[in-house]
This record gives sequence, structure tokens and C-alpha cells, in this order.
Amino acid sequence: MCGRSSLTKTEKEIEARFHATFYSEELERYNPLPNYNAAPTHMLPIIQMNDKDHIHLYRWGLIPSWAKDKSVGAKMINARSETLLEKPVFKTLVSSQRCIVPLDGFYEWKREGKTKIPFRIQTTDQEIFTVAGLWDMWKDHVSGETIHSFTIITIAPNSLMKDIHDRMPAILLTQNEKHWLDHEIKATDAIQLLVPYPSERMKAYEVSDKVNSVKVNEPALIDPATHPQPFQTSLF
Repeated sequence: MCGRSSLTKTEKEIEARFHATFYSEELERYNPLPNYNAAPTHMLPIIQMNDKDHIHLYRWGLIPSWAKDKSVGAKMINARSETLLEKPVFKTLVSSQRCIVPLDGFYEWKREGKTKIPFRIQTTDQEIFTVAGLWDMWKDHVSGETIHSFTIITIAPNSLMKDIHDRMPAILLTQNEKHWLDHEIKATDAIQLLVPYPSERMKAYEVSDKVNSVKVNEPALIDPATHPQPFQTSLF
């Protein structure tokens, strides 16, 4: 599961990374950056297949177009890669509504007995990396409210992550970002791009348990914990 992340870079850094621009009115309306503790229901930057030149702000937690109400989004923050073509809610989206979600870190909790220890995970070869996602648009036919939302795809963990959690977000290799957004690539082929990111290009470190609260969103959250627990990673 991936249910908490961060994107602490500036608008200009993100635009330079993807050669795309934000819509200024969206930035002014949602003011999403920097975000040290991004959580479901937050408006986060994404780039989608139909508009690669712009960075949109969509709500984290997929609300399918056919949903009766938006509360279903709380249950669809993630989508398992192994069942994308089996579940009707994702099958159509993976063909035509793929997106990438820029991040500079994500959080996961390692269980130690009855305690859960928060870790921040990053890529060491990219200051801003992307995870594969799917998006949809939902409209409330009573109020007229329209919401664009997305889900983050998860996969089996690599050797670094398996010591922390049994799932990890589908981080895309840089060269595969354009393929994930390519209309010409079929769904079955696109799914083949969802492989564990190389462990040797990632790092994990313990952070303060203040990150447990979605109400806390401050720079100190991404600092290493003052008294971290020993962390062992298996490469074999």
C-alpha cells in the first residue's frame, strides 16, 4: 500500500523536470506545494496521457465516473498491478487514462511487534521520480461538482522495500515514463513497465512519528529520526 508521500520541490523544479507547465489558477486555488505529508483527498500534481504539456492537480483517491458518490475514493487510493485487467473499475482506465504522479519521497510503516515505525523512501538517482497511476473524472449530477481523481498503482516490493512492507508504489524508470503515457502502447504492454525499481537506486530512513498525523505538514517530517531504530536491508 502507498498511502502517504511527499513532493517538496518548487513549481519551477517540477516544470523543468517534465518540460510541462502548471495551470496558474489551479496552483492559486489549491496551493499544493511544498507538501511534506501528502495524503488521500489531497490535490496533487499529475501528468496524463491526453495532455502531456501540462501538469494538472487531481485528487488522490480514485472516484470512478459511474460512482454514486465521492466517498468511494477513500477505498481506491491504490490499485494492484496484478489485477488491473481483471477489475472492471481499472480495465478501461489502463487502456486510455494512464497518468504519472511526481513525488520526491513516500512513507511506509514497518511493523516491529506492536509498534509501527515510519520510514521515508526515496530514489537516489532522481530528485523527483514518478509512480504510475490511473485517473478518472466524476460528476455529481445533483450539485454539478466535477472531480478529477487518481489512484497510485502498487507492485510487489524490491529487496529494500520487502523489509519494510509487502507492497511498493510502481516507480517508473525515467525512460519508461513516456511509454506509460503513450497512446500507442496497449494496456497489456504498458503493464509490463511496472517492475520493481532497482534497490541499489533507493534509500530508506526512519522519520519522526509526527508523520502519522495527516494534520502535520512541516519540513521537519522529512528529517531523519533523532533516535532511529537499527534498519537492516537484505539484498539477496
